[in-house]
Amino acid sequence: MAANEQGMKSRVVKVDSEETWNLFITQATNRSCPVVVHFTASWCMPSVVMNPFFEELALNYQDILFLVVDVDEVKKVASTMQIKAMPTFLLMKNGAAVDKLVGANPDEIRKRISSFRSDQ
Repeated sequence: MAANEQGMKSRVVKVDSEETWNLFITQATNRSCPVVVHFTASWCMPSVVMNPFFEELALNYQDILFLVVDVDEVKKVASTMQIKAMPTFLLMKNGAAVDKLVGANPDEIRKRISSFRSDQ
């Protein structure tokens, strides 16, 4: 049985529509909660490989909202946020992007999230 099936609930929230995206970003903004978004695609192996790492980050940074967006399922959001390659990690505050990292670089993502978090 996988860990998720044994009661570990994921802290990463999947965005499945533009409406869901707007709802989560609005809620996070109203609560002054920073957001980290993983733009991914099921066919992109570097993105898929980053999923467990992104889950780990979500567990370690409980004060940040972690979202995952499949660019093929929610094209409008990917287009609006100017996502051109996967994986792309977007750090947002107050509804606006403040940092973007393209590529599967776990150390750099962790460093930027730590810095992003301390800027609050």
